[in-house]
Amino acid sequence: MSATQIKPAAKDAEPIVALFERLEKEGALRNPSWVFPLRQAGLAKFAELGFPTLKDEDWRFTNVAALTKLPFKPVLQLHRHGLDAGAVEKFAFPNLGGSRLVFVDGHFALELSTLTPESGVKLTNLATALNSDFHVVEKHLGRYSNGERNPFTALNTAFFHDGAFIHIAANASPSPIHLLFISTCRENGLASHPRNLVIAERGAQAVIVESYVSLDGKATVTNTVTEAVIGENAHVEHIKFQDESAETFHLGSLHAEISRSANYLYHSIATGARLSRTNLHTVFNGEGIECVLNGLYLVNGDRVADHFMVVDHAKPRCNSHEYFNGILDGKSKGVFAGRILVRPDAQKTDAKQTNKNLLLSDTATADTKPQLEIYADDVKCTHGATIGQLNDDSIFYLRARGIGLDNARRMLIHAFAAEIMDRIKCEPARKHLDEIVWERLEQHAAVAVS
Repeated sequence: MSATQIKPAAKDAEPIVALFERLEKEGALRNPSWVFPLRQAGLAKFAELGFPTLKDEDWRFTNVAALTKLPFKPVLQLHRHGLDAGAVEKFAFPNLGGSRLVFVDGHFALELSTLTPESGVKLTNLATALNSDFHVVEKHLGRYSNGERNPFTALNTAFFHDGAFIHIAANASPSPIHLLFISTCRENGLASHPRNLVIAERGAQAVIVESYVSLDGKATVTNTVTEAVIGENAHVEHIKFQDESAETFHLGSLHAEISRSANYLYHSIATGARLSRTNLHTVFNGEGIECVLNGLYLVNGDRVADHFMVVDHAKPRCNSHEYFNGILDGKSKGVFAGRILVRPDAQKTDAKQTNKNLLLSDTATADTKPQLEIYADDVKCTHGATIGQLNDDSIFYLRARGIGLDNARRMLIHAFAAEIMDRIKCEPARKHLDEIVWERLEQHAAVAVS
């Protein structure tokens, strides 16, 4: 089926289908040939779904109308635009060590990257791996994300050009791996679609950091998808940091398939973008899994930060814990929707989900929707959500001990963020992100009062 045979059910999908058709004729989407049917399937799904609206249940709190007006012009080739090693270094995580893969507008920049060869680790860009490691890539690419009815994941599948490929062999324990995605934001309407594939085999241990930053203030789109395959007894800490400029749009999806007795710890720290949406979908395909999804969104102005997740307990005796805190100032908005699905066979499930939102202004808002969907009878599942301002009793307690009002407020706000940050186990990453979060908080008028 070619693009010309796809008849969009959603009218707003027609320009995207036409764009795909033009790029197809130019040969920009056909290499290698075995990937093209996957692209077509992604395009067909997007043509069916179209862009989400407030009438869609999964998007009813987040208006993407401004995003849909952009032309989504893909960046087809690497252009460094003056970026050098010194410019890249300011986005580094000090003392993290290990390898750093740098992508500019979604394309791998070898000369800006630092690759440290290590035993048992295959680390390269996806565009290369599509040819050099196609037997492994073909087995996994698109397998874990295809079931989601997310139009932006479908768009990524249709238009991706590059991203990271990480394959960690059984029992290997490499140094931390940093994936740095830089958006040059040089022109309104540009879109990049990074695609990452992470495979951690049985017993592997790894720390993976994804960070997304931008250089300018143009209205551009980063639409990224990461598929993670976590093998039996593997231990993986996965950190995503989104700090793009206030005019950009960020759509990010994680699809993690987790095997027996694995330990998967995922952190989402969002401090940037005009609108960011993070979709998390984890599937437990073995017993004894331990999974923590941990997130902090810190926004001001008129920014929107949205987290949507599904935790699929498909097997018994697994534990999952989701902790998400939002700090909102100005006219910003935080959105959280979390669904814990416990299937009939998933007895002895232990699942907990909490979402807390701290409003620093009278005009900030938060929408939260935690959900439990349970089909097993021997489980322990809880969820809870709070939205409010600083606790007067806590402020009084600190002031009664000689702490001024301004410092009392500051201490409580930083402690609220620290609930999330302290769960990051990788010390260099935690320290660096702590510094950034502290700096961002001090920029908020409601925190840095004199």
